[in-house]
Amino acid sequence: MPRLTVWFVRTALFYLATGFLIGAVLLVHRGFPLAPWVSVLLPLHVQFLLIGWMVQLTLGVAFWILPRFRSGPPRGREGFAWLAYALLNGGVITSALGHAAGLPSLVPLLGHTAVGLAGITFGLHAWPRVKVFGASDQEGQHVT
Repeated sequence: MPRLTVWFVRTALFYLATGFLIGAVLLVHRGFPLAPWVSVLLPLHVQFLLIGWMVQLTLGVAFWILPRFRSGPPRGREGFAWLAYALLNGGVITSALGHAAGLPSLVPLLGHTAVGLAGITFGLHAWPRVKVFGASDQEGQHVT
């Protein structure tokens, strides 16, 4: 398994565990009010599970499973995928903490923008690896 996929999946599992823990605290808070500030954890819960867990796991598996090249770097422009990893995690943390801490709306917007840029960056990495079945790679070799 490629190193980047390992990082994507491990980070996704961290977000899953953290998101579930925050969700459990929110659920307990509905039945037995804990503290007034607990309700501000909802944006963290949503960001961690929807973006941190689902998107991160999807990108990690996509990096691993998309076809490799026979010539050149086997996984294509890997630097774009690493940049997507950094942008995605920076965006999740920025937007979640920006919402939860009540920071100006520009902070969560920057986080969401980073998440969007992560998607575009990963797309730039993955685009050349997506081929029609039976198409050939750069050197005319048949891809199966």
